Amino acid sequence: MRFPARRELLISLALGATTLGLGALAGCGGKAGDAAETSLKRVEATKTLRIGLEGTYPPFNFQDKDGQLAGFEVDFAKALAAQMKVKAEFHPSPFAGLLGALESRRIDVVINQITITPERAAKYDFSRPYTVSGIQIIVRKGQAGIATPADLAGRKVGVGLGTNYETWLRTNVPTAVVRTYDDDPTKYQDLKAGRIDAVLNDRLVAADFVKTSPDFVASGPPFASQGMGVAMLRDPAMKVTIDEAIDALRANGQLAAISMKWFGQDVTK
Repeated sequence: MRFPARRELLISLALGATTLGLGALAGCGGKAGDAAETSLKRVEATKTLRIGLEGTYPPFNFQDKDGQLAGFEVDFAKALAAQMKVKAEFHPSPFAGLLGALESRRIDVVINQITITPERAAKYDFSRPYTVSGIQIIVRKGQAGIATPADLAGRKVGVGLGTNYETWLRTNVPTAVVRTYDDDPTKYQDLKAGRIDAVLNDRLVAADFVKTSPDFVASGPPFASQGMGVAMLRDPAMKVTIDEAIDALRANGQLAAISMKWFGQDVTK
């Protein structure tokens, strides 16, 4: 499926980025701007970029058979840090806690398929999108009748807690029975057992998942085009530095090469 051009997304991001008014971050003390201004300085001083991610979200980030973090976003994060001439330091956490870890400054950025929405862009800075995707419905193999967003009405639908999929579902299909989960395996166990009727996930995650999970299929075309960016606290200098690093990775072909490695296609534009 061909998604709309990124121009509208970038315009929305730019508008959101102008909305200042974070106020004081809980537990930080002082002004939010004071905390944000130290972000890039801390990274440069320690030569370390602390990166928050789930570590349980293949093919973007997960533990391989040797227990090491692997995936598209792990490779991207390492390349990004190298371009910035710092070391990538990973801090795995459940998705629902990632932005909280960012606000408390335990990490510097979140690289975990964070969808750029106007609501999030009003609170955080985002890099340029490094992947462009959409929402995919996943159902049990042989299950009929759920292939479009309208088919989700009145159905029990599994989504990740705090994800864009939860927000989209509650906003666009108010009659759906929303079931939230802290991890992917549990919601697929419930789907297989018939305790829920469908799962919403990233179309790229779904395409990879169903290849090795014969009990499930991706149903219908993806919808709700979405761009994902590196999330960070308000810090103009940090945003410029990360955007320039992404631009360099795009220009020298590394970003496309990482995408081809994991998806067999360029999903970064």
